[in-house]
Amino acid sequence: MSGAVKRFIPMFDRVLLQRAEAISKTKGGIMIPEKAQQKVSEATVVAVGPGFRTEEGKTVPLGVTVGDKVLLPEFGGTKVTLDDTDYVLMRDTDLLGKFTE
Repeated sequence: MSGAVKRFIPMFDRVLLQRAEAISKTKGGIMIPEKAQQKVSEATVVAVGPGFRTEEGKTVPLGVTVGDKVLLPEFGGTKVTLDDTDYVLMRDTDLLGKFTE
């Protein structure tokens, strides 16, 4: 992880994610053109915020932690570039699910 990412802390209930690489070759060895590759819907959590606050001022922790593998919606999130690497910033509630090991 680069220095800028280590120093980046998302606000409230936001999560910084790094998308998994798109599959560029089939199991049979056939190369898939870049235009035909599907958008990857899996990502790894790189940084998390402290959580959102209720009306009473209490902080509600997030459902994911750094290193978790998550499933993303097809659209949404904000593209962020840190140290020439692209990341996605989105709310914890927008994530579709978390993979278990």
